[in-house]
Amino acid sequence: MTTTSPLATSRTDSLHNRLQYQVAVFARRLEQVRSSDGLGALDRAAYLLLDRLDRHGPANIKALADALGIDSSTVTRQAAPLVDAALVGRVRNPADRRAVRLALTPLGTERLAAVRAGREELIRRLVDGWPADEQRAFCALLARFNGCLESYTAGLAQEEGEERSS
Repeated sequence: MTTTSPLATSRTDSLHNRLQYQVAVFARRLEQVRSSDGLGALDRAAYLLLDRLDRHGPANIKALADALGIDSSTVTRQAAPLVDAALVGRVRNPADRRAVRLALTPLGTERLAAVRAGREELIRRLVDGWPADEQRAFCALLARFNGCLESYTAGLAQEEGEERSS
């Protein structure tokens, strides 16, 4: 007969341990769904980049990197296949004709709308049996959690920048 120490049990049953596990399962399940049912027509990075351009209009690489919380070289790398697929185009900045911005193309708008509709339908099916107030609460809590993650990563980036400059 094996027994578990009270210390080990309290560690594995802690709220934060259960929460970190559920977040990990959530991330894995999202990836499984994205790659298996056609919703993966756009990977997460492409979706977020297209969404940003759709919601806020054309932007330069630096502005996109800042908004998405990633490095400019990462945006450049992520945008290249979207430009090749004609989902994003390069347009001149009217304020500075030498500068180039990325903009959603009509094909990109169409593709993004189709992916959004598919994702929305999936979410609708997944929470179909939930009361509306629980759906709203889940959305609010998930948005709050994402905001905390954004603040945390922004703090890490700031610390990293301070370390480099010292």
